[in-house]
Amino acid sequence: MSQTTIVAGASLLYLLLYFMFYHLFHLWTDKRQLRSRLTYVSPYSWRALLRDRFNLYIRLRRHMEELLELLRIKLGADLFIWLSILLLLAGVAGGGMFFQTAKGTLLFGLLVGLSPYVSLRALLIHRRMSAQMDFLPAVELFYQCYLVTGERQVRIALQRTVEERRLLGPMGAVFEQLYRNLSVRGDDEASLKLMAASLGHVWADYFVNILRIALMEGVPVSDSLRELIHDMRKSRRAGEQERHRLLEIRIANFTPLLFLALFIGINIRFNRENAYYYYLIDPGGRDMLLNALLLIFSSFLMGLWLSRKKL
Repeated sequence: MSQTTIVAGASLLYLLLYFMFYHLFHLWTDKRQLRSRLTYVSPYSWRALLRDRFNLYIRLRRHMEELLELLRIKLGADLFIWLSILLLLAGVAGGGMFFQTAKGTLLFGLLVGLSPYVSLRALLIHRRMSAQMDFLPAVELFYQCYLVTGERQVRIALQRTVEERRLLGPMGAVFEQLYRNLSVRGDDEASLKLMAASLGHVWADYFVNILRIALMEGVPVSDSLRELIHDMRKSRRAGEQERHRLLEIRIANFTPLLFLALFIGINIRFNRENAYYYYLIDPGGRDMLLNALLLIFSSFLMGLWLSRKKL
């Protein structure tokens, strides 16, 4: 194993021990606070300064919790981060043994380590696209339930909307999650932001703003809902064109991977010995494979970014 592989492995081992020490320190401080709730802790103490060192991990953990909740995946954020770190270590080890260069070790480790997070983002884009077509019928159903309940309580209208069992596609899970969060969670603003993030388009932001006004000020919002439904019906054709563009972007994301597999498959089919030597033994061939994987991963990230902008 090369020296660069050893250095990269040692660096990632240090990162792993860093996060492990954070958890142990967090558990220890929590136990001390439970023993003495009235103890004053100075913001300049070593314990407070050490806790500030882990603010980056806290922000990352909060982001992962929100993303997993958006996707309704029952998996802890800490467990997902640890699994990603383990995949990162496995990718570094595999890249060091196969590519035997610092570039291959680091880049292949990053590709493998970031794959779970990118997969979650891709799943979120897929669910947003699936729910976009069914959003207008869901808002129309909520508007009907809101009128039936007397235009007084948004939570009662949401409950009736969910109990109707007439929501199409993934919109049933979105509205059910919103009603559950508004009923259980004390922060209505966080629940509304979660719904807007799960849908990810401008009409969802407008709908969330209407619900925010109804919840905070307690005024009827039937006129605003009626105007929103009218505007959404007018722009439905434009929305269908945007969905076709998103479908083209998703198809283009997987095209480079298909061509790479086809190219390698043809070479293996016609000259297996030379293909084996070039792709597995020759350093130039391994570097070409690494560059191809890096470009495909970058194009996939660009496709996710374009899909998010189109939504």
